[in-house]
Amino acid sequence: MQTRAWQLTPDGEYRWENFELPPLQAGEALIRLRACGLCTGEIMDWYTLRKAPFVPGHELVGEVVALGAGVQAVQVGDRVVVHHHAPCLQCDVCKRGAFVHCPTWRATKLFPGGLSEYFIAPAEIVKVDVLRVPDAVCDERAVFTEPLACVIRSLRRAGLRRGDTLAIIGMGVMGLLHLLLGQAWGARQILAIDKLPHRLQFAESLGATPLIADDAARLAQGAAEVVIVGPGNTAALELALQLVAPDGTILLFTPAPPEERAALNWHDLYFRETRLVPSYSASHVEMRQALLQIAAGLPVERLITHRLPLTHAPEGYALLRKAEALKVIVDSG
Repeated sequence: MQTRAWQLTPDGEYRWENFELPPLQAGEALIRLRACGLCTGEIMDWYTLRKAPFVPGHELVGEVVALGAGVQAVQVGDRVVVHHHAPCLQCDVCKRGAFVHCPTWRATKLFPGGLSEYFIAPAEIVKVDVLRVPDAVCDERAVFTEPLACVIRSLRRAGLRRGDTLAIIGMGVMGLLHLLLGQAWGARQILAIDKLPHRLQFAESLGATPLIADDAARLAQGAAEVVIVGPGNTAALELALQLVAPDGTILLFTPAPPEERAALNWHDLYFRETRLVPSYSASHVEMRQALLQIAAGLPVERLITHRLPLTHAPEGYALLRKAEALKVIVDSG
């Protein structure tokens, strides 16, 4: 069986290619794509192009078309959210709950990838992290499961408590998901920080206090128990160090290029007891919690700005690059 998929090449081009799908092995699942969210992390060229050629797309909702021998977790015809990695649950790393660092988690992947008419989920993923979508949750809401899972892990690692002030630097779609979840988890005040007025206006419409990035440190110095650093650059980290309250946490949500360096004031970090905490991706644990949060009514659909057919997916990435979109959803038509 053949499928068409978008392959990202090392020169940054997208090509609509044919891929031959091999026969299903025991434990595997053949899935027809229904909808996929385009991730802003997929336009970080320093990160993605070093992995090219590959088929991007990992915010997935699909329909199970066929199953290999022995699969019991799902049935043919199920509408499912599919994670792009899964841990083994057996190694020492998994036993201490650091699932995203499991060698199996890092090695597993979909074939040929998410932006594909059909794809194969390997047995490790089918066993651990292919989740049935509740009937009441439409495809467009369900595609937020993986990005919301990353945000759940982020705010949990940051230690957000009810009544805290939460500052978010960068009001793209992931910053706005932090806003929605922070509200749901009881943040007293949410400071939304960005350079783009239209993003700040949208954040304000959701209930946040908008701050232009250049004014944020002056207006909110030391104000936030938790600061989320969206952009992966030194300037955003330096702003976070000014915003964070004593005994507060700075959460590094996005990676920086390997050559990026930041000079830290060890003296102030120590006496202010500032925590610097990274948060990378999400596991099957947060995936389940995210789907429950969406099913309970978190209004993630408010963040959708563009809908495109799968065949026009590169246009969606172009919109993200120009900051003209928040969440772009592609569907199989």
